[in-house]
Amino acid sequence: MSSTAKQKYESRARRHRRVRNVISGTSDRPRMNVFRSHTNIFVQVIDDVAGNTLVSASTVDKEIATQVADKNKIDAARIVGKVLGERAKAAGITRVVFDRGGYQYHGRVAALAEGAREAGLEF
Repeated sequence: MSSTAKQKYESRARRHRRVRNVISGTSDRPRMNVFRSHTNIFVQVIDDVAGNTLVSASTVDKEIATQVADKNKIDAARIVGKVLGERAKAAGITRVVFDRGGYQYHGRVAALAEGAREAGLEF
């Protein structure tokens, strides 16, 4: 890892730790956490009190991978958000706390959030 890449990673991790000092998910309103890799996007709905992941979705899931095979990364993130929203609704979750993971609310992260809102999640 080059020094610039390492510095960007450490800056993002520092931002995420700072945000996590304030944001926490409960069973009533769990935390929706986003992780963005270079090629994929992952999202989980987490109950921090119990320490459980309630629902998750990513571009690596077999069900979603077929839908996003010919899409660009922003469209793929929107589809992941919609699928997560549908899975959360099926699990009885309607309200979440959005944790952007230290990333800017822009591009793929914003598209994922819009997709989750379209599916009916409130945050």
